[in-house]
Amino acid sequence: MSASERLDQKKKFDVLALGECLIDFTPSGRNDLGMILFACNPGGAPANVLAMNAKLGGKTAFIGKVGNDEFGKFLRDTMVNAGIDVSGLCMTPDYKTTLAFVQLNDKGDRSFTFYRKPGADVMLEFSEVKQELLESCHIFHFGSVSLTDEPCRSTTLKCAEIAKEKGAIISYDPNYRPPLWKSENEAIRIMKAALPLADIIKVSEEEMHLLTGEKDLEDGARKLAGHGAVLVLVTMGPKGAFYMAEDGSGYLATYDVNTVDTTGAGDAFLGALHYRIAGMSREELKSLPDKRWREIIGFSNAAGSLTTTARGAIPAMPDREQIEKCIKERKLLK
Repeated sequence: MSASERLDQKKKFDVLALGECLIDFTPSGRNDLGMILFACNPGGAPANVLAMNAKLGGKTAFIGKVGNDEFGKFLRDTMVNAGIDVSGLCMTPDYKTTLAFVQLNDKGDRSFTFYRKPGADVMLEFSEVKQELLESCHIFHFGSVSLTDEPCRSTTLKCAEIAKEKGAIISYDPNYRPPLWKSENEAIRIMKAALPLADIIKVSEEEMHLLTGEKDLEDGARKLAGHGAVLVLVTMGPKGAFYMAEDGSGYLATYDVNTVDTTGAGDAFLGALHYRIAGMSREELKSLPDKRWREIIGFSNAAGSLTTTARGAIPAMPDREQIEKCIKERKLLK
């Protein structure tokens, strides 16, 4: 019996994510006067994670808030077309959909400028959350962007606590965006406060250092795992990923691809990993052999790598056939 077939029948969704769904304006060439053009792309890490999972065949749902404007309608339609259940999406006339302008350097790496004071996403109230969704997911995923301000901060933490009580595996991405926080100290304090809720933690190298003070991957991952997680993932861009699980830890290289835009690569990595652990209990994850983790994370690395070969996040995500072809035919970066 497959993992998805073993999924508790009461758990309607493989993954439920709560958080931001926003517009990423990404560079798209220049006009005749040499001025930068921006393309309107759907974005927001939790929505990106779900889109990758759904593209591989998973059952996913989203909780969040967007403006009842053209951007919000575009995001709703994008998620529906991606196969994501949007029954938990609120659309409000009171606040605008959050916008993020993405700047890319010559290596395709990103920096962000946000238009969100406040944006609709951060105004999500707990009373607007459909409680039945929290009881019907196998994995509940959230990130730290939804922890940057109230009321969404309290809503996010309360939903994670309820989902955990109902037996969900909790996945947490402390994705640090400095412009969205009042100070670095506040960000560290609040991001660390959410760690004990998590069974799966995904961070970048920079975020690991921010939260643990460690630069050594083994030491940093061990500190994060000390909060109770059964799996810690440290994504390192073109250098691949480091993982720490119950049965082992190690580094896995990523694939040699033609990178043009890294937006959404880490989200695709995590979405692919969620897909591969569908239906597994926390105890099963704890007892998973190291060899199996390496295969799952190698698959996730390929998903993240391929997402960098096109602009935008959700539109750039690969399907399973493309991922498997990448694993078979592409060389690993050294």
